[in-house]
Order: sequence, then structure tokens, then C-alpha cells
Amino acid sequence: MAAMLSLVLLLVAGGVHAAVLPDPRVVNGQDAEPYSWPWQISLQYERYGTFHHTCGGTLIAANWVMTAAHCISTSLTYQVVLGEYDMSAGEGPEQRIPVNSDDIFVHPKWLSSCVSCGNDIALLRLQRPAALSAEVQVGRLPPAGSILPNGYPCVLSGWGRLSTGGSLPDRLQQAELPVVDYEHCTQPDWWGALPIRQTMICAGGAEKAGCNGDSGGPLNCQAEDGTWEVHGIASFVSALGCNAAKRPTVFTRVSAFEDWIAEVGTGCQGAGEWHTGLSGCKGDRELG
Repeated sequence: MAAMLSLVLLLVAGGVHAAVLPDPRVVNGQDAEPYSWPWQISLQYERYGTFHHTCGGTLIAANWVMTAAHCISTSLTYQVVLGEYDMSAGEGPEQRIPVNSDDIFVHPKWLSSCVSCGNDIALLRLQRPAALSAEVQVGRLPPAGSILPNGYPCVLSGWGRLSTGGSLPDRLQQAELPVVDYEHCTQPDWWGALPIRQTMICAGGAEKAGCNGDSGGPLNCQAEDGTWEVHGIASFVSALGCNAAKRPTVFTRVSAFEDWIAEVGTGCQGAGEWHTGLSGCKGDRELG
């Protein structure tokens, strides 16, 4: 198990969770167009009265956010920031919404001691619904069970480090990360079969990659009808470096967990059912 864990580095920004690597963007990405990924959120934890970015995530309903399980610590207090672009400036669209500790749902099969065992997904119910706008929108999830082919173009967005051990950006970054299919990613000279599950997606390569702080954030992939779908949740990279050769960024495959997402949704204080498209809970607790 120790040997397995040495292969991976969790993508959390804050030192509270992160593994430590020697100093050496989304790596080799670029500034995103402002609010071009309006479902992207910043998950922040409180420390000494101030909130700090730790992970990304996706708004999947007016008051539900999807992120990575490894981003969550039971000892921390969290808020979600929506409508964020440049963290160094207050630009107007930002919405800061607290999350109660009992409204955080981590996948029951997630093991913090074994990130490569999969199930790296969590759902957070916000204290109040987001006000949807041009800058804050609900992300669309792919059809259950869908798997993208090798080389399919996707885009990772996030505020993760610009290089292994490097600085965090103020502005939201993005980078195109082509999908590396299961057959290629599990080859012995790539990740190999041990750490990669079929409930994961590999994407990117030696040039562009996710890094610390991108965890939980969306892998955005365009469907045939031109709409964007969130196919992945940023999970881990190699301990050799965020953009090590033949060690693409690994994501939780969202389409493998839509039954669990729906199951959590139906538990909204016993109210109603989860809408088609994950728009919210019906009944006494409408999510919008």
C-alpha cells in the first residue's frame, strides 16, 4: 500500500491536506475567459477567521456542489464561492455560501488511505440556493455510463498551482487535456493497471496537467450538440510531478456515479425526488 501511495499526489491547494513535493497553472494552461465556466466553484476552508481556496468543484443544482472526497476534512469549516474569476479582486458576481458539516456527503466507499481505490467524489448541500445568472450556472452531467474515446478533447479549469510546487494563480486557468483511454493509461510504462480503475478518466500528458488546488474541479467536455458536460472530477497526479511524462491527470468518472448522486439527491430531508438533469429536489425543499 505504501508503494501505491507513493505514485500519487492529491491535488489539494492548502497545506492542511497536501502532500509536499520539492519546489520546481493548471500546468501550462492559460487565463480562462471571465465566467466562461460558470459552474466552476471555489471550495474554501476557514483558518483563523479567513477562508482559503483548497479545491475546485461543480455546481450541479442551485444548492448542490460536486467535488472530490479527498478535499473534505471533518475538522474544517467550508464555504463555496460561486461567480469567482480573479481571486485578488472583488468583481461583483461572487456569491459566498456556507456549508453545514452535516450537509457534506462523501461517497461511502471512499478510503482516504487509498486514493487509487477510487470513489473520490463528494456532494455538498449549500445553506441557501445560488442565484443563477450569466456568471453562475448549473453544470450539465453526462449520460450515465458514458465513456469518452481516446484523444477526445476536454478542458480542465481551476485555480491550481501553475507548476509542481509553484504558485497559485489569481485568475481561473484552463488547459485542454485530451482523454487517455483506459487501455492506454493502464499500460505498464504509463500508470499501469494497479492505480487506475474503470471508474476513472485519464486526461492530459507531459505538457498540460492539473496540479495542487485543481482537485475536485471539472473536466469539461463538449457534447455533439455543442453543450458542455462535466465528465470528470480532478483526483490525483503523480508524485513525480503534476505533469510527469506518461502520468496524465486522473479524474473520477462522473458517469460511473450518477446512481449515487441521484440517491443522495432523493435524501433531501425526505423531500420528493431528484429532477432529471440533477436540477434539484422536488417537494418541500425545492432546489431550483
